[in-house]
Amino acid sequence: MPSSILESLDDVPTWAILAGGATAILFGMYLFPYLVTYSSLRDIPGPTLAKFSHVWLFKVQKSGHRSLTVDELHRKHGTFVRLQPDHISIAADAAIKPIYGHTAGLVKSKFYDSFATAARNLFNVRNKADHTRKRKMMAHGFALRTVQEFEPYMAEILQQFVKQWDRLVDEAASRNMEPSFDSLEWFNYVAFDMIGDLAFGKPFGMVEAGADIARLQDTPTSKPEYAPAVQIINRRGEIVSTLAIIPELMPWAHWIPDPFFSKGVEARANLTRIGIASVRERLTHPPTDARADLLSRLQQAKDDKGNPLGADELTAEALGLIVGGSDTTSNSSCAVMYYLTKHPDVLRRLREELAEAIPEGTEVPSWEMVKNLPYLEKVLNETHRIHSTLGQGLPREVGPSGITVCGRYFPPGVTLSVPSYTIHHDEDIWGRDAMQFNPDRWDSLTQRQKEAFIPFSVGPRACIGRNVAEMEMKLILATWANRYDTTLREELVCHEGFFRKPNSLMVSIRRRP
Repeated sequence: MPSSILESLDDVPTWAILAGGATAILFGMYLFPYLVTYSSLRDIPGPTLAKFSHVWLFKVQKSGHRSLTVDELHRKHGTFVRLQPDHISIAADAAIKPIYGHTAGLVKSKFYDSFATAARNLFNVRNKADHTRKRKMMAHGFALRTVQEFEPYMAEILQQFVKQWDRLVDEAASRNMEPSFDSLEWFNYVAFDMIGDLAFGKPFGMVEAGADIARLQDTPTSKPEYAPAVQIINRRGEIVSTLAIIPELMPWAHWIPDPFFSKGVEARANLTRIGIASVRERLTHPPTDARADLLSRLQQAKDDKGNPLGADELTAEALGLIVGGSDTTSNSSCAVMYYLTKHPDVLRRLREELAEAIPEGTEVPSWEMVKNLPYLEKVLNETHRIHSTLGQGLPREVGPSGITVCGRYFPPGVTLSVPSYTIHHDEDIWGRDAMQFNPDRWDSLTQRQKEAFIPFSVGPRACIGRNVAEMEMKLILATWANRYDTTLREELVCHEGFFRKPNSLMVSIRRRP
């Protein structure tokens, strides 16, 4: 029998064999999941290619406009949109608690695998027990009382920031000009230096140098090199969030003939090298003062069994601190400058509040001066809402029992997400002026609006660094708004990796009388 089959195959044209094989592969990869595995999702609208393949979302993520694209789809199709064969985006605030809440049974999807390095950190760990262990060990270091101990070091960096901007003003004034520059660069410098100081007991030195530079090492004992950290983080965010759509491509990405992938893979590796160098520098040259920075707190932390974090875990958490503590703060600080400069009446009201709270002649306000200012709080909340630094939906995988969300049942293995950009711009939630910057909306929030405001996510996987971010942003905003007038030289245009980041923000500044 076998020989007769082989003999019969000799009579089949090669093209027919290849076509048959290709058909079988296509059926297994695309048609079978659509017709069988995820047949219950067939009625959910979305791009045709997205129903059969991960390629559609892969291309959208790579384009840098995922949140806006998904928002357009929801405006066209409604609550449910199919982004991948196994991924449904749900644009409804009623879906937030069932998917992300403390009692939700969903887990982080394989999307997060591309963010992991030698060890998982608090952000990309998928196992619930591992996440609970890590969060318990790290929680004390991010408590508000602990974070407030870092204020003197934030103040030192902001003093350098003011010194640099005053220098730019004075140099331009000597030529009867106003200095014009990309404010995003300076917010990057400030945010990086702050997280460096808080996490490792020493700033990266970007504000003092007025340059984007960080130390890199391949191993704790190798010779250090230096490279632009902001550029590395930007490229790394773009590549990992794109490869996260098809994580099977990760081992082969450096072979793809497109600089987006080759440079992105290099950036991903270089970010790991920054983490190694930061940890190594901190361990070999601890701060001269008695401060307990975040890394030292992580070293001292023990889990329920009395075990500390391992060396690879420390490096992984260092990477999480660098990315989570720098990119979001700089992006949002840049956005708030844009919206305040675009709305001079709002900026005037903020300055009136700052003038009452900050003594005349103060270069850098203290935390005590600004922490409870109501209008400052409203301005920042409105910026988080309208800009939405984390705009894309965070994917969660449905557990073995399935789940019903917004009246619809989803079987095990399906991925669900709630797009925060769309939720933050939903007119049904925020009113007809949802697309407008209006801090006054925070005077009388409804309960629904409170629950729909998710800039730091919600539930057990919510951002652990929220206290740090809010403290930094209030101090940064109060410092520049109280001291400088700004004029916009361009509109705000954003590009999205994992975060929505301004491309730049050219401004002119002058010192206020």
